[in-house]
Amino acid sequence: MPSPDLLLLSNSTQHGRVYLAHALDTVTGFLSAGARLAFVPYALADHDAYTAKVREALTDSGIAVHGVHEDGDPLAALARADAVFVGGGNSFRLLKALYGTGLRDALIAAARDGLPYMGASAGTNMAAPTLRTTNDMPIVQPPSFETLGLVPFQINPHYLDPDPASTHKGETREERLTEFLEENDVPVLALREGSWLRVQGDRATLGGTRPARLFTRPTPPRELPAGSDLSELLTTRGHFDS
Repeated sequence: MPSPDLLLLSNSTQHGRVYLAHALDTVTGFLSAGARLAFVPYALADHDAYTAKVREALTDSGIAVHGVHEDGDPLAALARADAVFVGGGNSFRLLKALYGTGLRDALIAAARDGLPYMGASAGTNMAAPTLRTTNDMPIVQPPSFETLGLVPFQINPHYLDPDPASTHKGETREERLTEFLEENDVPVLALREGSWLRVQGDRATLGGTRPARLFTRPTPPRELPAGSDLSELLTTRGHFDS
């Protein structure tokens, strides 16, 4: 059976830089020159504009970007591709579209057959077993919270640390993830801006310029420096409460 080949970015845009610039060397190393990249734009409302943005970012790298919506047959577009990129935006909207187009099952099968899968933000959320650790507002209702399950643990992109100087009394991200663990015994990898996870077969590595945090029950969150070997997470056998 082919090994999974995943690049899961916390974010696609870094402050002060153009789209994908902060991770471009990693992205172009993951997507070989001349690759036909199927882009899944459903996390944003304007699919054409979103696809054009990705195309502009990758054209100089020799990567041919094709939106899966452009020819009216997302499944055929995926079948023709050398790799797939699922873009960020609203995770609920994205997942509803994946179910509605049949892409959810097709992406699971393709990735398990070895098709390189790249996600950013909402697209990275899709690689986890469920939608339960997204930061997004549920602007639509997908048929299920079950996502692609390409990794057996949860991911929280765009992780923000608690600000001790803040007067805001709402929940911090740390508190929300702690609440998740009160109901579900599944590790959560919290990716700060500028970090990503690279999975190649049975090896997982934290990439980028910033550390991540790992939330597990019942221990306190643990800091993981960039470059950490996270392969042990791939053997996770978690439990989700219904």
